[in-house]
Amino acid sequence: MKLKHLIASLALPLASLAFTAPASAFCGFYVAKADTDLFNDASKVVLARDGDRTVITMASDFRGDVSEFAMVVPVVSIPEREQINVANPALVDHLDAYTAPRLVEYYDENPCELEKRYREMQETAAMSAPPAPMAVDDAADLGVTIEAEYEVGEYDILILSAEESDGLIKWLNQNGYKIPDGAEETVGAYLKRGMKFFVAKVSLERHDGSAMLRPIQVAYEDEDFMLPIRLGTVNAEGKQELFVFALTSKGRVETSNYRTVKLPSDMDVPIYVKDEFADFYKAMFSHQVEKQDGKAVFMEYAWDMSWCDPCAAEPLRPSELRELGVMWLDDAPEGPTPRGMAPSPVDVFVTRLHLRYDAKTFPEDLTFEITGDRENYQGRYVLRHPWRGDYTSCSAASEYASSLVERWDAEAVALAKLTGWDVNDIRDKMADGGYSAAAVKGVDLEKPVEKKSWWSRLWGNG
Repeated sequence: MKLKHLIASLALPLASLAFTAPASAFCGFYVAKADTDLFNDASKVVLARDGDRTVITMASDFRGDVSEFAMVVPVVSIPEREQINVANPALVDHLDAYTAPRLVEYYDENPCELEKRYREMQETAAMSAPPAPMAVDDAADLGVTIEAEYEVGEYDILILSAEESDGLIKWLNQNGYKIPDGAEETVGAYLKRGMKFFVAKVSLERHDGSAMLRPIQVAYEDEDFMLPIRLGTVNAEGKQELFVFALTSKGRVETSNYRTVKLPSDMDVPIYVKDEFADFYKAMFSHQVEKQDGKAVFMEYAWDMSWCDPCAAEPLRPSELRELGVMWLDDAPEGPTPRGMAPSPVDVFVTRLHLRYDAKTFPEDLTFEITGDRENYQGRYVLRHPWRGDYTSCSAASEYASSLVERWDAEAVALAKLTGWDVNDIRDKMADGGYSAAAVKGVDLEKPVEKKSWWSRLWGNG
C-alpha cells in the first residue's frame, strides 16, 4: 500500500535529531577512528535501497528523561505493523565504526638498507637473461610506428602513431593491451587529429611484487529516494549533525539537490595527531564545512562491504546487513573468516555521508541518487614515523635526513589547511616532539644543492 508523504509519530526530543528537532589499496597500520560519538546530538540514519524498496533505520544519541523523547518522521506511506521493526543499536554502531574516518601509520625503513637492496636488485638484473622483447615485429606491416620506448619505474612505456585505427587496435590487442570492441571510431578520431598514443605495461622483472601499483525501522516502497530533514530544524537550537549510511547493490550514493563533496583524505599529518585525533577530526570537519559555506554534504566513506583496508571495524556479516534492511542478500554462511573480509561475498556497497545543517543552509529535504560508481574511498589520515639512526652512515641516510625536514614542514602546512589551525603553533608542537631540523643531527642542511632541471626535480630522473 502506497501513500504520499505519510507522517508517523514515533517519538524524539522535540528540539533534537535529524528528523526532529553533523580510498587503489590503502594499507597501513590502523590506529584510531573518528566515529559519531565525537559529536553531540548526532542523528544516524541507515538507508537500505533496492529499486523502489527502502528500509530506513534511524538512531540518535538522545540522553535524558525518556518521557521527553518524541520522534516525528515524515514518510511516504502508512506502514502496516509488519513494516515496523525495532533494531539492535549495536548494528548501527558496528556500521558506524566500520565506515568511520581512520588514522593509520607507517614506519620508515633504514635508508642504507634500502639502498643496499636496490643495488643488489640491479646487479641481479644485470646478470640475468634479458627479458623477451615486446612483440613489435609486425608493427610496420599494420601501419604502426613506435615513436619512442621507455622504462619508467615498473612500467614499460611506448609512444605510438598509426595510419589506421584497425591496424593500431589489432597491434595493441596482439601485444597484450586489451582494447574493447567498438573502439575503432574513437581511436580513428584521435588519429585523424594527428594524435599519438601513450601505452604502458608493468614490467614483472622490475615490479617489487606488492599488491598495489604506486591507488549501509521502517520498510516502504516509493520511487523517490529521499530523507526528510526539514522538520528537524523547526525547534532546533543551532545546527544539527546527521550521518547517513546508504546501502545499495549498485554503488555509491550522493545527494542530487546538494553538493556532495569528498572529505579531504590521504593526507600525511604530524605524529602528535595520534594523541589528538578526535580534536583534529572535529576541527577538520568544521573547517571544511566553513569552506563550503555550510551547504555541502560530505562523503566520509564509500566501499564494497566484502572487505576493508585498513579495517576500523570488521565488515558486517550478512545476517547483520539483512537486519539493517538489505533485502537482496541471499542466505549466506556465518562461519569464521580472515580478518578484514566478510564471512562470504556480499553484494553491498556502503556510502557514509555527513552533514551539519539548519533551515538556512539546508532548506530542502535530502534527495539521493545511486550513481553506480563502485570506486572505493575513505577518509584516511596518515602518520609516518621516521627512521631514527645515524644520518651520516651513508649517502642515502643523509639525503633521507634532508627530506625529513621538508616532509615535516609539508605535514604542518597540510594540517593547517585541513583544520584552520595556526601553522606556527603546529610547527612548535612538532618541534617539541622531536620533529624539526634540530632532530636531524650530523647533516649539513645548509649545504648548497646542485640545481637540476625542472623535470628532474619532478621525478628524480636527473
